[in-house]
Amino acid sequence: MTHDVPVHPLVSPWGRFGLYSFFIDAPEPAIVDTGVAGSPAEGMAPALAAIGRRVEDVRWILLTHGHIDHVGGAYALWELTGRRARVVIHEADAPMLRSRRAHVDEYRAGRGQYLRAPRGEAEVAAAAHAVISGEMEPTLLVKGGETLSLGGDVTVSVHAVPGHTPGSVAYVVDGQRSVFVGDAVQAHGAANGFPGYTDPAAYRAGLQHLRDEVRPRHLYLGHPYRRADGTPYGVELDAAQARDAIDQSLAAESRVAEAARRCLEAGLTETDSPYSPFAGAAEELGYTGDPTLEPSPFFTSMHGYRTRDRNPHHRSSTP
Repeated sequence: MTHDVPVHPLVSPWGRFGLYSFFIDAPEPAIVDTGVAGSPAEGMAPALAAIGRRVEDVRWILLTHGHIDHVGGAYALWELTGRRARVVIHEADAPMLRSRRAHVDEYRAGRGQYLRAPRGEAEVAAAAHAVISGEMEPTLLVKGGETLSLGGDVTVSVHAVPGHTPGSVAYVVDGQRSVFVGDAVQAHGAANGFPGYTDPAAYRAGLQHLRDEVRPRHLYLGHPYRRADGTPYGVELDAAQARDAIDQSLAAESRVAEAARRCLEAGLTETDSPYSPFAGAAEELGYTGDPTLEPSPFFTSMHGYRTRDRNPHHRSSTP
């Protein structure tokens, strides 16, 4: 590639979150992540028109993982392209694109075991129906290691970075090291003030892979994730900022891991605390956020440490 392919952020609001999608202006244009159901028509189409591009011409829909705020607009975007765009997702997260019910199953298997919300499961089901524009079969399932051709000499390599979800991936525009990570780099969390991942060891390994092997020159995050002082990173990070965001993500995971370890060693007990049975970890970390606000990264991560603790084959996520 003789020159960098332009990348245009496409930002859409959703509740307490800013959702980041990205347009890769290649010969076969791509959009990375799709926001929620209304994002393609209400946000992406006019944003692309403003820069002289058409949403109808998008030929690749690259999904970093299966959560509703990243795949929610996939079906609607696919429809806007005349169903010509190829939809790509990791095989482990594909069920969340195929079925709204998979999001309820994920809730029940993890954070739903701790949230004291009688209608929690029903609310997740309602959100999935409202936010996901349609169930669909992906065009291409990836595992990591694939190279996708976006026309001309533009290629994108796929890197498996599981941890946030089992099927989280990073897409890298080859030659310019523009890296799209979705929620695989969370620093100290976004609106909920806590990093969320289902597998702590895999999350840490993914961060190390990004830092040591991929070495982003341009890093694109899935949300306005925050530094330790609470200030958000921007939508596009340069090489130094990318290294800082990854290092802060590793430091945050280490700190959470230590608190989780001590809490688990002390034994989990049910209390009146909203952080029960992980109140000890919340107290040690000084976390005072609302753990019931979906998607509840506090309970997602704590359950991840608890699951790892039960499985002796998991390696430690601390350095």
